[in-house]
Amino acid sequence: MKTDWLTARLTALDLSPALAEIITSSCIFIAVCIGAAMATWIVRRTLLHVLTNWIQTNSYRWDDPLANNRLLTKISWFVPLAIISVSIDALLDPAGSTYLLARRMVMTGFVLITVFSLLALLSSINDIHRILRKHKGSSLAGYTDAGKIITILLGAIFIISIFTGKSPWGIISVLGGLTAVTMLVFKDTILGFVASVQLTSTDMIRMGDWIEMEQYGADGDVIDMSINCIRVQNWDKTVTTIPTYALVSSSFKNWRGMSESGGRRIKRSISIDIQSVTFCDDAMLERFSHFHLITDYVQKKQAEIQTYNQEHTIDDSTIINGRRQTNIGIFRAYIIAYLKNNPQIHDDMTFLVRQLPPTETGLPLELYVFSKDQAWANYEAIQADIFDHLLAAAPEFGLSVFQSPSGADIRSLQCS
Repeated sequence: MKTDWLTARLTALDLSPALAEIITSSCIFIAVCIGAAMATWIVRRTLLHVLTNWIQTNSYRWDDPLANNRLLTKISWFVPLAIISVSIDALLDPAGSTYLLARRMVMTGFVLITVFSLLALLSSINDIHRILRKHKGSSLAGYTDAGKIITILLGAIFIISIFTGKSPWGIISVLGGLTAVTMLVFKDTILGFVASVQLTSTDMIRMGDWIEMEQYGADGDVIDMSINCIRVQNWDKTVTTIPTYALVSSSFKNWRGMSESGGRRIKRSISIDIQSVTFCDDAMLERFSHFHLITDYVQKKQAEIQTYNQEHTIDDSTIINGRRQTNIGIFRAYIIAYLKNNPQIHDDMTFLVRQLPPTETGLPLELYVFSKDQAWANYEAIQADIFDHLLAAAPEFGLSVFQSPSGADIRSLQCS
């Protein structure tokens, strides 16, 4: 041992050789620990402290993850470990068993610090990418998670190699021979990684997307994407976890297209009682012409119909002869004019007011338009305001909205 001089000095003080050896080893261990601790304290209180404060206080947000993931702190552990490594080479005899064990422990420490530093670096890369690409909602979580798994596996292989004295490539080749077992153990991880790459490369899903997947009870915003699972915060604030590969193997609905289009679809119908549908007489037309949204429509349409009937010498003594306006047709024209006059409805997107096939519940009159406001609460308010007005306006056109008989209807019939 290179410290025999200290042992000899202690022996000269009438100490037994065994006690002198113990004291020498203890002094060396304490001195190395004190030196490593002092070096670590100096690095962290000076360079590391300055760098961390600068990262947290500057105007750039993208570098904050470096401090949040403690990347610099983990890298700083190389300093005391390097001091210990140099001390081992300087103070211990390379031929001794103590040197071999200490060297293996130090090399293991280097591997562990490298692994933890790389894990922090990958987490920082993912967070930085999320900050820089926030408006696009993309994520590198699948790639960084795969990188973390590979880093941990390689770290474990190198540690085994250090203690067994075998080449890490030999260990990797042995693991390669156990491909079937590896595939079985890491099946979900491999499927998740492949699915994550597909989802990211094809832009099927992004952070913040509103997705709907009924088989998993998911209906809300994507709040986290990883190699193993996708987390969705539902509208009731519950969180649903979906396996990443399920988004590739199964179907799901992504509402991003609606968000990017600038409009949100309103597709709802009013069921009109067919018995209330009728031709318009002169009194009805006179009354409808006073509805300012359709005044021009009623007058122009009536003039067109009269011209047509006269040109074809239609006998208008019978109401069914020739062309005539109906209350439901005028009501449909009123709905179109009302929606076009609504500033919350898109004119340059699909705009339909149509009749659907009659059913046992009446004649459906469907609105198929798009609102300009996509926020859920605002969208529902716009939709409700439209149908509030139309339901109240239908009787003004002599139309009855169909609904199944209620208890009050049955009681009124019994009383009559």
